[in-house]
Amino acid sequence: MKIGVRKPSIKKSFKARTTAKWKRELKSAVIPWYGKKGAGWLHPKRKIYNKVYNKTTVDALKPLKDLFK
Repeated sequence: MKIGVRKPSIKKSFKARTTAKWKRELKSAVIPWYGKKGAGWLHPKRKIYNKVYNKTTVDALKPLKDLFK
């Protein structure tokens, strides 16, 4: 488990910003639990891992993101 500052990934950041709205709408129409709160309980191990990871790490680019809001 990582503790500390996360290493930013330009590729993943770009992918997240360019995923189209229609693609998300299509997925939510086909998959009932897509994008819904509480869907993490479908994979309890992953939910616990992500919860701990997000509490123990910090985004390295957060100061820059806050600056340009």
